[in-house]
Amino acid sequence: MANVVVVGSQWGDEGKGKIVDLLMDRADVVARFQGGHNAGHTLVVDGKKYVLHLIPSGIVRPDKVSAIGNGVVLDPESLIQEIHNLANLHISVNSNNLKISPLAAVIFPYHRELDVAREKRKGKGKIGTTGRGIGPAYEDKIARRGIRMGDLFNRPTFEAKLRDNLALHNFMLENYYGSSTFNFESLRDDTLRMADILAPYVEDVSLYLHQAMAQGKSIMFEGAQGALLDIDHGTYPFVTSSNTAAGNAANGTGVGPRDLHYVLGIAKAYTTRVGGGPFPTELEDSVGEHLATVGHEFGSTTGRPRRCGWFDAVVVRHAIRTSSITGLTITKLDVLDGLEKIKICVGYSRNGQRLDTMPADISVLETCTPIYEEMAGWNKPTAGVTQWDELPDEAHAYLKRLEELTGVKVDIVSTGADRDHTIILHHPFS
Repeated sequence: MANVVVVGSQWGDEGKGKIVDLLMDRADVVARFQGGHNAGHTLVVDGKKYVLHLIPSGIVRPDKVSAIGNGVVLDPESLIQEIHNLANLHISVNSNNLKISPLAAVIFPYHRELDVAREKRKGKGKIGTTGRGIGPAYEDKIARRGIRMGDLFNRPTFEAKLRDNLALHNFMLENYYGSSTFNFESLRDDTLRMADILAPYVEDVSLYLHQAMAQGKSIMFEGAQGALLDIDHGTYPFVTSSNTAAGNAANGTGVGPRDLHYVLGIAKAYTTRVGGGPFPTELEDSVGEHLATVGHEFGSTTGRPRRCGWFDAVVVRHAIRTSSITGLTITKLDVLDGLEKIKICVGYSRNGQRLDTMPADISVLETCTPIYEEMAGWNKPTAGVTQWDELPDEAHAYLKRLEELTGVKVDIVSTGADRDHTIILHHPFS
């Protein structure tokens, strides 16, 4: 038995979904430990595309179990729609292959309304959230007024909590944001109807995972966003509302850290981010346009264009340190095909001083300029390559330099969107 945590090593959108799906050939269970339906994982299997938001990426393999842990915030309406969409793609989702923790916090329509209203009020200073209600739902959880999945099956408890929450949030929506408010009876009835649909899936995920390990089964823990979006260790306040670092795989599923054996960090061969916040290597030139166009850099969840830039070794080193990353997967190597020169950010310069680590203060990061190393590009295409020896020498040199700069071995290289477009140098479950 071995358990592997998969985390993003940049600002998200690194291709975690594909890698989770790929590695599920040797795992039995995949457990999501944080985030909500603000995540978007795109899988391509035999040319067929699947876009997932809440359900872990292992769901497309019929003999695997997917679990949504207590660290996730769950929108029932979105989850039911996702199950329906998968059914249309001939993927069966049932109580045998999907487990939902009763401790997962529920996202309500008033959370979404608050999310959108806040961003609108901030104007140019907005964070760039997806508007899906993720942050407000986590706020309710931390304030100990959150409604959890298990509460939906205890009607007196659910009604009492919903009344209290609506009294607070309707007041804020109406009097502070000037936004729409919500009717108690309507919201209660809609929620209970959805709870009936989801009831068969609700199970003690922590207990299920421990029982699976006792039977010798292997578990993969799936993160939803990148390390630099971690609420504590990311580029605060331009971050998500949960801990994305590998340590939260334990808290977010009810499995102790002793049972986390290997951490796989996913990083693109370049860097992207969505929304506001500092981005030292961002490119607003023809190369940036190349990365965005060839890499199809649009958000799976929102469709928003992603900002693009060169690989930032400072960012990835930060992720490695805060998540104890064992090995790296480099994705989208093929997007660099045809570029004459490729740059890597090896450090930052600020006021004549060199910085080799991420500054905690984003006002400092915003004034940093990248220090670049330049390497030769390659003309031979890497798209779809599945053997290390088939990569051009320049690509070998580039990947080896990334290993040197990050201090971690590259275990996997992704050369395309399809599951099979991958080079596995070392399998995390081996």
